[in-house]
Amino acid sequence: MISGYPNSEEDLEELYDVARPLLPEQVLGIIDQLLCHETLFTSVYVEALLMPTPRNIQQADFIRHMPDGSSHDPMLTILRAYCLGMLKACGYVNDRIRSEHFYEEEDFVTNTYSRNLLAAIPTDDIRETLLEAQNLVSSLREKLGDEMTTALDHRLKLRYAFLAATECLQHIREPELARKPWEEAIALLPGIKVSHELGKAVDEAFSAKLQRNLASTMPPRPIVQIGFADAFGHLSRLFKDGSELIGVLDFTDSQCLLAKKPQPLVYVRTLLQTFLFNEMEFLGTMSIRQIMDDDFSIVAMPANPRLDRVNDEIEVVQDPRFVMSQQMELFRQRAAQPFLDVLRTFCQNRCRVRRTLCHIIRDWENLQVDAEEIDQIIQVRTKERPMVQESPVDGSPIESYSLPLSSWTYLYKLRMMEWIVQLGFELEVYQPDEFAGMYWYLNYLAKWRLQHMERIQTFIRHRVEEARRSSQAPEPVVIRQLERSESFVRLSMLDAIVTWELSDALSCLYTVLARLDLVKAPPRPYSDNELRYELRMRPFAPIGLPALPTFEMFTAGTEQPEVSTPEILQYAEKALAGAKRGYERFVSRNFTAQDAFSVGSHDRWVTSMKNGLKSCIATGIAISAVQKALERSLKTGELKIKAEVPTPDKCYHDWWVVPRIIPIQ
Repeated sequence: MISGYPNSEEDLEELYDVARPLLPEQVLGIIDQLLCHETLFTSVYVEALLMPTPRNIQQADFIRHMPDGSSHDPMLTILRAYCLGMLKACGYVNDRIRSEHFYEEEDFVTNTYSRNLLAAIPTDDIRETLLEAQNLVSSLREKLGDEMTTALDHRLKLRYAFLAATECLQHIREPELARKPWEEAIALLPGIKVSHELGKAVDEAFSAKLQRNLASTMPPRPIVQIGFADAFGHLSRLFKDGSELIGVLDFTDSQCLLAKKPQPLVYVRTLLQTFLFNEMEFLGTMSIRQIMDDDFSIVAMPANPRLDRVNDEIEVVQDPRFVMSQQMELFRQRAAQPFLDVLRTFCQNRCRVRRTLCHIIRDWENLQVDAEEIDQIIQVRTKERPMVQESPVDGSPIESYSLPLSSWTYLYKLRMMEWIVQLGFELEVYQPDEFAGMYWYLNYLAKWRLQHMERIQTFIRHRVEEARRSSQAPEPVVIRQLERSESFVRLSMLDAIVTWELSDALSCLYTVLARLDLVKAPPRPYSDNELRYELRMRPFAPIGLPALPTFEMFTAGTEQPEVSTPEILQYAEKALAGAKRGYERFVSRNFTAQDAFSVGSHDRWVTSMKNGLKSCIATGIAISAVQKALERSLKTGELKIKAEVPTPDKCYHDWWVVPRIIPIQ
């Protein structure tokens, strides 16, 4: 049988008359239905506009035989203008997404099935049509009434604003001008929401039969229509994300560009890619070298002679500055692609972010070898003097070199390894019985990052002291770079501490729940613990430093066989107290957007910190509940509790999956 084949020849064509007069509430209803349909190609009005393909604005009409090229019915004129603005904007969105990195099977279907989304019609013609329709609505105010007039006017203005927003790339050097249409659209949304009830749906204006006319080998799909509340939520999120995206153009520093949550919709993410990488210019004004040097100066090389542009003018081969210039340029060439890959990766959906990170950390592992080699060459040629410190073991002097490029590379690699593990919790990659082990490994990585940040901090403080001891007062730009780097190190260390402590507490809690059979492993007839360990650690196997723990070390760290259950819970309480203090510092000290390196998304950063603190409180409640249940069990002989492990979307924070301990009556 052929799926979707009609019962009779009459059923082949859609018999809806697009010339039929419409009531104002019907036009409003059709407009809102267009917002709610998964595909526009089920609308008879859209089909009438697009087929055959119009060559100019006059041909883009529901009724092609009209001598003046426009519909006589004013309501059809209003609907036509809205549809034209909608289709032109859809064409822009489709082209933008196709021009950047995206994954069709995961993000967005760009196939238009032989339909041309008004590409040949100038945008100015469609803008003029929208303005004429707005004037027509105003002229009909007495007939339509104030509420209906406002409702239709808001929808036409929304289409006009979105059309302007899709062209914001033209104003990449003028952030305020680029942001204006997004904010105008946001201002229109409340009026659109409250006026939805005025509309009357016209279901017969949509038909799955139209899909038989599309250039597709697939049978017609059923019409999928989401609820207006959900559709309006998507629309609101799109405009808010778009407005926030424009903030990226007000560049502050490279660290503000890294992963933000919740993640924007695919169109906004591809638009961000265009802002970042269009024509090899960063945000339309900066070179790749500028953005990389800015990142170097924040993380490990504040006010460092290696970044001085004067070095490029030195031609004497024996001059140390010539060596610095040559070697730094060599490193930039090798580091540019891995660095840009990180920024581009976070423009993808969350599943793809994790998969891509698993691949690109290998590039960073190779880059670290190059960084160490270049650091040593510069160190020798510039006769860098080591910093002497006392050994914490016996007090003997230890010489340490800064190795800034290696430090920068190693920090990024550690952060990516942590992101991979954390995204594993967010994306439900791990089963609940694996949480103890994976939180233990996250704790292991956070310890390495903290140790590395302490090393970076030591050399930055040494650089600050050198600047203060200098006979000449440091220039303002030097002071700003040193202060910014110190702020970054403090923030990163505090973040590493809360990650270390909270993951430690959760690992201990899940270990206890496993001992008490409150979290059980599902049947795995073709797997064992060691095989699952190899599977989870596969992304990290090629990494030399930090060294991958052996299975025996992983098992011992997770299960803690020589430690009693009450002792594990007590240790978890102490670790949790440290994490809670850290999150309280984030929340109570009122970090500014600059202090938190979250310019453009500071509200989301604050929310994330508050949710982390809530996760700490919830973990404390769970630990306390298990402790009390164990104490009661000593008297009754029964452990009258059960554990429920929520999905990440039911938790305060996607990365901190806190179990709920429920008493059993």
